[in-house]
Amino acid sequence: MRKPQLVGLNHVALEVGSVEDALKFYNAVFAFELRGTHQANDGSLEMAFLDMGDQFLALSRGRHQAPDQNRHFGLVVDDRSAVRELTTAAGAIVLDTGFLDFLDPWGNRIEVVEYADLQFTKAPGVLRSMGLNLSKTAAAEEEISKKGMA
Repeated sequence: MRKPQLVGLNHVALEVGSVEDALKFYNAVFAFELRGTHQANDGSLEMAFLDMGDQFLALSRGRHQAPDQNRHFGLVVDDRSAVRELTTAAGAIVLDTGFLDFLDPWGNRIEVVEYADLQFTKAPGVLRSMGLNLSKTAAAEEEISKKGMA
């Protein structure tokens, strides 16, 4: 039996205490388009979807666990130079990890990486639709080339 090949991530869902508050927090740190929302029967926001071109970040009401320790995911941004200041101003805890990791107000651990530095790529049409014209560092280009993705 052939096993399916992993292709990528469509989305990541984060549990937050309040979707409204999470939208305020993430909007204070990142530029994004709101792809959509889902309301509970009482009319409150149950989920919100932050567009990332061909992917999205889902914010889902209902976080109850302790803050994440090692479990995290990486968000790719076009420019991370202001992230530390913006996350701190928005109420996040910036972690001393040697990377740019922070805990959002609900304890979700996020590492922020810059598009130029990684082998991660978006298709040209996706970047165009997002209004982005991004390049890669020489090290990232070499990594891409070594994997035959150039």
